[in-house]
Amino acid sequence: MLRSEAHEAPENINRRDMNEPTREFNRREFLGRATSAAAAFAVLGPSMVPAQTNEAAPAPAPKRKIKLGQVGLGGRGSWIAGMFSQHGGYEYHAVADYFPEVAGVRGQKLGVPPERCFSGLSGYKRVIESGVEAVVLETPAFFFPGHVAAAVDAGLHVYMAKPVAADVPGTLSIAASGLAATAKNRVLLVDYQIPTEPINIEIRQDILDGALGELAYVNTFGIFDGCSDPPREKTIESRLRDLVWVNDVALGCDYIGNYDIHALDAALWVLGRLPVAATGGSRICRRDPHGDSKDVIDVLYEHADGLVHTHVGQALRNVADRMLTAKFFGRDGYAEMTYWGRSILRGNIKSRAGKIENLHPNGAMRNIASFYDCIVNGHFENGTVPRARDSCLLCILGREAAARRTRLTMDELLRENKKLEVDLTGLKA
Repeated sequence: MLRSEAHEAPENINRRDMNEPTREFNRREFLGRATSAAAAFAVLGPSMVPAQTNEAAPAPAPKRKIKLGQVGLGGRGSWIAGMFSQHGGYEYHAVADYFPEVAGVRGQKLGVPPERCFSGLSGYKRVIESGVEAVVLETPAFFFPGHVAAAVDAGLHVYMAKPVAADVPGTLSIAASGLAATAKNRVLLVDYQIPTEPINIEIRQDILDGALGELAYVNTFGIFDGCSDPPREKTIESRLRDLVWVNDVALGCDYIGNYDIHALDAALWVLGRLPVAATGGSRICRRDPHGDSKDVIDVLYEHADGLVHTHVGQALRNVADRMLTAKFFGRDGYAEMTYWGRSILRGNIKSRAGKIENLHPNGAMRNIASFYDCIVNGHFENGTVPRARDSCLLCILGREAAARRTRLTMDELLRENKKLEVDLTGLKA
């Protein structure tokens, strides 16, 4: 999510609320899934499979209606539901949100009868059991691994936001679910927008074709104004609204995982590989903080071939211009891939540039159209999953190295396989 997707669209603040499990997922079952996912990581490898490369062309008339359910109907959830409705190939059958008033109001607007508007932590189960063919997941990252596993196990197609998890076991569980979905001829699509933009697709291909020569240095930026972080209450219920959960590492994967991840994902999309280690520093600098997310971070990523990648992120209300940008410096040229403004490539071989306009809605619409196309035409490669897995691991590596102020290798991070816990005590089942 940004907030401008962590604002999520500047005009549509993302409030991905949720409906989560009443019990912690069976630990043996979960660890088994994570272990198999570690093997899946080796099978899938760290290379990035490109996401959708469809340009913004007029979509053909839908062949049929897909019976759809959705979990999470806050700011972004409501906004994305409107886009699914606008597509014309989906019919909402069931919805869920932790907060019953949200589920009821949003469900009514989507034409869902009250008896299929569910709430509470177990609402996602009711949606899965309601007879839907596909499910849209718009919840805090902590809940994604369990929700995705349950949906895929039930034979559903899944459209989900990012980051795909808040920790390594959750990320690897998503990788396992991706393999399971493919084995079951089901679609699992992770919604990133930068790789759907035509000019970004062209620049990436230019770089892969050698337009910059050997890459020497990559620089990524994630700059925005943060999210409200009010005082904690007896339960975490109040932190499930209005993006407050982004301030809690275990719920949302930290600011680097919620906002900066778009720029980091763009870098991975081009590089096709993960770094071997990271060092850095981070701190909490916002006024009156109550969560543990770091709103200032600086990370140096090390690559096996010597490539240097630095990342800078900040989430402070200091009137800095927002930025989600990946810059690539090669021996023979320079390129910049961004979420807002202009993406450019200047080199000795060729140059190109293009203005990015309305990427947040346009990218989401492309992904929604791609999700439909994959379902009705039987495309089950699920190419967004490996890249979503790797971008999440990249953020977690940077987050942990910076928080510990030490050098941390990717191998060490994967061996730790540290699971983050969230106290769900007192929440409505």
